[in-house]
Amino acid sequence: MEFSRPVPLARIGFERFRQEIAATEAECAALAKRFDLVVLDRLTAIVELEREPEDTILLRARFAATFSQSCVVTLDPVAGEVAEEFTLRYGMIEAEPDAVEDDSGEGPAFEPLTGDAIDVGEAVAQEFSLALPPFPRCEGAIIEAEAEPAADGPFAALARLNPPPGS
Repeated sequence: MEFSRPVPLARIGFERFRQEIAATEAECAALAKRFDLVVLDRLTAIVELEREPEDTILLRARFAATFSQSCVVTLDPVAGEVAEEFTLRYGMIEAEPDAVEDDSGEGPAFEPLTGDAIDVGEAVAQEFSLALPPFPRCEGAIIEAEAEPAADGPFAALARLNPPPGS
């Protein structure tokens, strides 16, 4: 994993465990490649872990990042910034709430515990990927399309077979 920061479960008690993490230059480059970014300049986070009753662990995190993506129209770099918060609940698979959620649908997502640590860096990386703009565009970039298909283009014969309604 490009941004691994495992926290051993033994370090997490009922008192809140807090840690500040930041991606190194090499980790930023690897994450940029993973998420198809032009560049990832910075990814930092403050994470807090707290053991809950019924042997679950709550992760609360705030992260911030600066990056550049390729414009979906021009392929020019588009600068971006994101700062978000998220919460996850970790536990043994048996502790996962029923698949049927309450009516509010709120509450932290459940992640099964595997091994003897929680990788807070990977959790931040995954949430960062979800926060990225899906279709970044340079200011003023537009896609121009022909109003009507060309009468002699490759699909002209097909258009004549199925004329639009009202013609």
